[in-house]
Amino acid sequence: MIAAKVQDAFSFRVSHIDRSSRFGLVFWALLLILLAAAPFWGDRQTMRLLGEIYSYIALASLWNLLAGYAGLVSIGQQVFVGLGGYVLYVGALAGGLPPLLCVPLGGLLCGVLAVPVVLVLFRLRGAYFTIGTWVLAEVFVQVFQQVKAVGGGSGISLPAVVVKSIAQSRDGREFLIYWLFLALVVAVIGLIVTILRTRYGLALTAIRDNEMAAKSNGIDVNRTRLIVFVAAAFANGMAGALIFLQKLSITPFSAFSINDWTMNVIFITVIGGIGRVEGPILGAVIFFVLREFLADYGSAYLIVLGVIAIVVMLKARRGLWGYVADRYGWQLFPLARRLERTRIVPDAAAAAATIEAH
Repeated sequence: MIAAKVQDAFSFRVSHIDRSSRFGLVFWALLLILLAAAPFWGDRQTMRLLGEIYSYIALASLWNLLAGYAGLVSIGQQVFVGLGGYVLYVGALAGGLPPLLCVPLGGLLCGVLAVPVVLVLFRLRGAYFTIGTWVLAEVFVQVFQQVKAVGGGSGISLPAVVVKSIAQSRDGREFLIYWLFLALVVAVIGLIVTILRTRYGLALTAIRDNEMAAKSNGIDVNRTRLIVFVAAAFANGMAGALIFLQKLSITPFSAFSINDWTMNVIFITVIGGIGRVEGPILGAVIFFVLREFLADYGSAYLIVLGVIAIVVMLKARRGLWGYVADRYGWQLFPLARRLERTRIVPDAAAAAATIEAH
């Protein structure tokens, strides 16, 4: 009697999903449902605070995409935040457009303007690129201070008739703006995760790790960075329009504030974890908790923020989430690629043929 055995066969595939990312997907889905219902369980102050948190998570995630993945360390992204805000005010006041229509319009204008700007800035490298973005932002501050049509240094405000065109009731306006902030941050994070799961995400990672090696492997570095920079400018413009739609007034110093829209954003990204999608989310939560508890202490608040940033950079150079992820292998978004082995069960005919052959 001849003993026969059907050998197991295996195939391999690349998977983005593991146990922690499965938990993460459930966690984000439940959290999104809870936050979407905030107008029904939170008061007006809570919704405004959450909206501000969403705006900073969106801005920090976009800066993280630039610096943490594309290697573009910019300290001038406040340009697009301010321009998005001014487009909304000019479009609503001078153009008579609905304010909500001006939100994507602000993003579109920022995206178009980013193309010639970045082509000039790409001629600079390293620290010169970083300084060039800051100089560009300062130029816009000086220009808008001289433009009387937008109020000059005093700025402009949205009149009541324009505000009421958003929604007749105050609660209706608050609810709508809150949901727009939530939709913005979900769209930004969703877009970043989608990009990083594609071959463009691998290209960005390769550029960040070693630009010369990326070029030698056929990656068009400038083209990839151009796409990322323009996409970030578009989203920053929309975020700026929403921010100043909620504030109801705008000035050159508030619109192009390097402290509000860049320094705080960098702090959030660095302590949360640069080069990690989860980093800006964790960093924003920490930043706002510190602000709520330490804001009454004046300059001591800024000193504490500085000390925390220094300690994190010394002890966890990839941020708090980077430290956790490196140590425990956690990922709350399905990004890390793993090679999985799956068993192929032969069908009955193939098994019989194999047995007969033996």
